[in-house]
Amino acid sequence: MLERVMQAAASRSGRVAGALMVALGLASAAPSAEARQAPGRAAPGTLLDAQPLPNAPDGATAYRVLYRSTGLRGEPIAVSGAIIVPAGPVPPGGRPVVAWAHPTTGVVDKCAPSLARVLYRSIQGLSEMLARGYIVAATDYPGLGTPGVHPYLVGISEGRAVLDSVRAARQLAGPGGATNAFAVWGHSQGGHAALFTGILARGYAPDLSLAGVAAAAPATELATLMMADLDTSGGKNLTAMTLWSWSQVYGAPMTQVVVPSALPVIDELANECIETVVDVLERRGPSKALDRGFLSVDNLADREPWRGLLARNTPGTLPPRVPVFLAQGAADTLVLPRVTQDYRERLCRAGSPVAFDLAPGVGHLSIARDAAPAALDWIGDRFAGEPAPSNCGAP
Repeated sequence: MLERVMQAAASRSGRVAGALMVALGLASAAPSAEARQAPGRAAPGTLLDAQPLPNAPDGATAYRVLYRSTGLRGEPIAVSGAIIVPAGPVPPGGRPVVAWAHPTTGVVDKCAPSLARVLYRSIQGLSEMLARGYIVAATDYPGLGTPGVHPYLVGISEGRAVLDSVRAARQLAGPGGATNAFAVWGHSQGGHAALFTGILARGYAPDLSLAGVAAAAPATELATLMMADLDTSGGKNLTAMTLWSWSQVYGAPMTQVVVPSALPVIDELANECIETVVDVLERRGPSKALDRGFLSVDNLADREPWRGLLARNTPGTLPPRVPVFLAQGAADTLVLPRVTQDYRERLCRAGSPVAFDLAPGVGHLSIARDAAPAALDWIGDRFAGEPAPSNCGAP
């Protein structure tokens, strides 16, 4: 089925997307004849389809795109997303790209941000990024907007999808339209994705130049976060969606760690999306049915294969050459401040320059919005080649 999706997308882009982009003054991003005939052999990041999206802000042009990425077993997959190109002439040398890594929206294909009515509002700092002349690449991640299960909080899956979205954005922009320099900016699950992007960048995408990684309330120590959060509605949702996704992606049986009565509730939560605060509130009903006892084990990290999967998908340190911006709300009850602070210390000990911003009184849902101005100033300095600041060692 996936092969048919990719073939159909490639065919459409040859007929439609190329003409649309030429008419709008962008380079045609229609795939090559080889890609149309055998998209499975297309290089990662190859643009397979691009369809205009309406109502782009600030005179920008937006597209819903389909591009080639790499699955968990190294197989070619199609990933969807959105690419937003600012108005105005292209500066000499091309535009930098910022990859937006989105927070949790769900784990089934209908939950893709590129399909959501709130797409533009969900990209924190979008207007400022466009005003600065950045192309914004917003991946959906695999399994959101495309067939298959979304590998939720699976770091290698997220990181590859982010990197290939940057490649697709550069192809959409055409020769000279975009530099190979990019930054990644993400929140919550997207912060997790941003960190894995930094870990994978040099090995998976040596053709790109990563200027910096900015993450707001990233999910880092997964075992700690999941077990510490079970008293909150958001924490139950995070754990339930992870168990549901990993049971299918990795074949890890939920029945080993979940009481039978909780399985229908987990299925219900897994099939609903989170687009707005209203959606978060609506999920409180099913979440209340999951009391802390919905797990049949005291700690997921005590049971294989969950122990190994949690360790595999907990981000390690980044190469010290990659500067990092971390924002954390002090009032966050989902991604606990102490967990992010511990991760910051790990980065500092590994030699990374880390700019850490702890926001008093700010919770999980609003930290990316509140931190976006500082994050984008920091990203702008990285694109300008300024030395990366660090407050490692400060309280």
